[in-house]
Amino acid sequence: MSQQFAQIQPLSQPVTMPDEIATFSAEVEAEIDRHLAKYPVMRSAILPLMFIVQRERGYLDPPGVSYLAKRLNLRITDIWEVATFYSMIHTEPIGKYHIQVCKTLSCKLLGSDTITEHCSKKLGIRVGETTPDNKFSLSEVECLGSCGTAPMFQVNFDYHEKLTTDKVDHVLDSLPD
Repeated sequence: MSQQFAQIQPLSQPVTMPDEIATFSAEVEAEIDRHLAKYPVMRSAILPLMFIVQRERGYLDPPGVSYLAKRLNLRITDIWEVATFYSMIHTEPIGKYHIQVCKTLSCKLLGSDTITEHCSKKLGIRVGETTPDNKFSLSEVECLGSCGTAPMFQVNFDYHEKLTTDKVDHVLDSLPD
């Protein structure tokens, strides 16, 4: 059985690339190569590669976007379209600890507003902000898939469930500098 893949053709208009394009170590380039080898269409590797660039640079910055566009033979706008769709891809610097409070119905009904307000007061920042020392960023996100243990938040990729303000204090106070 034959399979056909849709090939996205570049625009005929020229695209201006930023002067700076990110560079990575040989180890990171090898990791990127391993991901690219998994996909018959290079564009399909866009999310795993975004995570690598984000891990290495702290967020998906313009030089990182330029690198991905060049490496995947895509337009800059193709990269930004994907990056701005997913909440786990950061296009602005974030703190060392990214606190993402679930705001979907189950969490909302069980007190996520209280959790968000408590985090905001404790850290001295509003949703969407980062502490001056770049240690914490606070976000509200859609469902994190833990409705049975609401309210909950995610700190980086670690879930903390059945939250109370005391439990929030314990979690945040136990994070290393």
